[in-house]
Amino acid sequence: MPKTKLQGPKPEWLKVKLTMGDDFMGVRRLVGDLSLHTVCEEARCPNIYECWSNRTATFMIAGDVCTRRCGFCAVSKGAPKPLDPAEPLNVAEAVSKLKLRHAVITAVNRDDREDGGAAHFAATIAAVRDLNPECKVEVLIPDFEGNDRALDIVLDARPDVLNHNTETVQRLYHRVRPHAKYEEWTMRLLRRAAMRRDAENRDMLTKSGLMLGLGETLDEVMETMRDLRRADCDVLTLGQYLQPSERRLPVERFYTPAEFAELKRIGLEMGFRYVESGPLVRSSYHAHEHKPEREMPVLQGEHAVHGN
Repeated sequence: MPKTKLQGPKPEWLKVKLTMGDDFMGVRRLVGDLSLHTVCEEARCPNIYECWSNRTATFMIAGDVCTRRCGFCAVSKGAPKPLDPAEPLNVAEAVSKLKLRHAVITAVNRDDREDGGAAHFAATIAAVRDLNPECKVEVLIPDFEGNDRALDIVLDARPDVLNHNTETVQRLYHRVRPHAKYEEWTMRLLRRAAMRRDAENRDMLTKSGLMLGLGETLDEVMETMRDLRRADCDVLTLGQYLQPSERRLPVERFYTPAEFAELKRIGLEMGFRYVESGPLVRSSYHAHEHKPEREMPVLQGEHAVHGN
């Protein structure tokens, strides 16, 4: 895979069509009326026009201020406000009004709380299910600073998809995610989630994602994908990192659509049940379509993988 040098304007394949029709405005009004936050807005997602025009959104609970200062993220940093006890029901009402069949719920890091906001996740899952029994619920959770009990609180609520993003390769964690630990928190969380899935909730999928273009090598990408398979991760998302502001980390390179397609092929060969891979892919992009493309192979020993 040859590198694409970073210079001049963004490549043609990263240009986004801006569409603000009735559906887009309807989602915007609904989010505002219910005092909700979405990662679509807070993280300046490039897919907001497509997703909102299709009446889909990723809800961000626990406020809009994060306790961490990751080098890639556009979400506001600082001291967060207390949790809103009405938020779980408000999210459930939004899911109902949007008639969603697959709801994605994420949150800012709440390291100020003993459980990292885990109970708030569980309450939101329960509220969504109560009002929308046919809706699948996906949660994109933080690492909870390695707190096993916090993870168990979320898993006890039995989400349909448990997502925790790896974000980048191990070598870049200190620069990209300074208050995170690749092996002790991220990989361990995914392994524990997969173990509980196997023991209690075989229908649940585990999921993780990577941003590409932060200075990683292709070999490091491949090794991270292998680590995720060793953690028995079901679903993988791969997307291009885009610098949200001048204060955030710069883009080191742009990957081509052909490179993303090749990484998808390799990921499926490694044994991931589904791989969403493309320049504009984000962890919740087309989340409702992330159904297994193949049955999960039986793994031996240290979750053996094949492929490159």
